[in-house]
Amino acid sequence: MVWTLQAEPQPATVPFGVTVRRLEPADTDALEALGPDVSWISASWGGPLGLASSGHAWAAVSRSGHILAIACTFFLGTQYEDVAVYTVPDRRRHRLGLACVTALCADIAVRGHTPTWNCSLHNRPSRLLAWTAGFRLVREYVHYAVGSPVARTPLSA
Repeated sequence: MVWTLQAEPQPATVPFGVTVRRLEPADTDALEALGPDVSWISASWGGPLGLASSGHAWAAVSRSGHILAIACTFFLGTQYEDVAVYTVPDRRRHRLGLACVTALCADIAVRGHTPTWNCSLHNRPSRLLAWTAGFRLVREYVHYAVGSPVARTPLSA
């Protein structure tokens, strides 16, 4: 599903002690602390340092410096910027991801680009966050993966 930003986002109040701000190179260790399962979010920037240095990422950061949620440009085009977001499991449904997406989308608009959102029809949490952030469905498409195994271990009957 392809979505573009077309409406105002719903408000996202950030809890006391949490700051939503642009990431900077000093946040590299905090990005790495999210662990290998979250490395996908920085992959298109060459890793945590590349993402932190890109100027295309916003995060909800606790007073202790831990990243609680992050939104970034995942793919950067000449007209569009595709948004990716991740929230640590114990902070989901607190609207931290929404706050980060809202800040990132304002930044994307200043650059003269259009924010986009891609997700699977089956990813209900992503679709709900997109809608809440002001994204609206533009079209649906079929995505084919070729040359990369879906499962790394052989299946047995």
